[in-house]
This record gives sequence, structure tokens and C-alpha cells, in this order.
Amino acid sequence: MTDHAVPAQSPFNPDKHRVERVLCFAAHPDDIDFGAAGTIAAWTAAGVQVTYCIMTDGDAGGFDPAHRAEIIALRAAEQERAAGLVGVTDIRYLNERDGFLEPNHQVMFGVVKLVREIRPDVVVAMHPERNWGRIQKSHPDHLAVGEAVTRAVYPAVENPFAYPELAESGLAAYKLPWLWLYAGPDERENHFVDVTDHVEQKLQAIHVHVSQHPDAAAMEAEVRKGMSANAKRAGMADGRSAEAFHVVTVNGPGTIAGF
Repeated sequence: MTDHAVPAQSPFNPDKHRVERVLCFAAHPDDIDFGAAGTIAAWTAAGVQVTYCIMTDGDAGGFDPAHRAEIIALRAAEQERAAGLVGVTDIRYLNERDGFLEPNHQVMFGVVKLVREIRPDVVVAMHPERNWGRIQKSHPDHLAVGEAVTRAVYPAVENPFAYPELAESGLAAYKLPWLWLYAGPDERENHFVDVTDHVEQKLQAIHVHVSQHPDAAAMEAEVRKGMSANAKRAGMADGRSAEAFHVVTVNGPGTIAGF
């Protein structure tokens, strides 16, 4: 995996900043595969420990009325298989209702609890800002993930007096270094990861979610096109593929603490 930082914009330097543990948040089963599965495959191949947290059950997804009674179990099984294809076996769920996710304290509590438990170097989450160029990226649940996670990582994760019952149970406050946001507006993206060597893994993972793809061929073509466009924006050579992120420093050398 080669990370390409846009000069003077991305604060993350892959040659300088070590990543050993990553926690990824998504609204629905399949979101993380579309947004970051190539990067995740590269991380796991390098020995990075990656955990997924899917916030909703995905119960409003799919297209076949015959699947209604089994859609939650079906989508969870799809996510488990897709995760395995990119080297992830640890999947957590917040079990919120699909289409009803809100950045409230119940959800934030779940985020803080998990971040303090995993203590990752990087939290990956959906972007809290709407993408007007492709509004399908900005399902209300996607935006809610971004807002809930962003609110949680600062200040609650690192504030020992936020949700004190967590500290009392042994989950001490933790200063998260990095927040990587995906599926946001193009103009916010400041970091590109060359995932050319993991494109097929990413696509295989996406194809597992058969309940969600009425036109799998068109979906694959669009994903390939998007990764190629990302690589061109990053200044990579022709034929390369990339995933794009908005990388935010939460706690770095110049961070001044304060709640």
C-alpha cells in the first residue's frame, strides 16, 4: 500500500506515523466495503488489527420483498463474509434501526465505549458533511455516523469525566491520534491511498452484498471508475486506483488539550 498525501494538506505521513490498530465505523453492512475496503485489505496484509463497528442492522436495505423477514441476519452474514475477504474478523454492532440513526448520547456512548476498549491509532468513519455532487453517498444514517463519531472522539473519548460509568468499569480516557473520514465531499479529501494491489479484494467484498445490488455490473463499473478518478486527483500514474479520505489530526505533537 502506498499512501499519497496531497502536499500541505494531509497531516498523515505513512512513512512517519505508525498504524497498528484501526477501528472502522459504518452505518450499514456494505458501507465500509465501498468506502475503504482496499485500504483495510492493505492494512491487514501489513499486520494491522482492524475492527468494524456497524451501527445499524441494515433492516431497511435490499430490494426483494421476500427477504424482509430475514434481512437483518442476511446482511450480517454478508458483512461477515465480506470482512473476511479483506482480513477482518472482529465485527461489532450497535443494533440501531436502519434509517433512524441519530448522533445522540446513546450512540455516542457506544462509540466512546468501543474506542476506549480498542484504543486504535486510527478511527475510520463516514463523513458528517453532505456530498452534493453524489447525494447517494450522504444517506442520513451516513451523516449521523460521521457526526456521532466526530462528537465522540472529541472530547468524550479523552475526557475522563464524560460518561463516568465507563471509567468506573475500567475503560479509561484515551487520546485518539487520527480520524479518517470517507464518503464525504471531494473538496474535503486530503489523503489518497493507492489500493491498486487490492482492487479485486475490494470488489469481491462488495459483491458479497448481493442483497443490495440490483445491477452488480453497473455497480462494479462505477466503483472502478471512482477509484481511477481518485488516483488521478492524487497525481498517481495512469492505471492506478485509490481510495480517498479526509484525514483529521485529533491529537498530535502540536495539540493543546482542553475540554
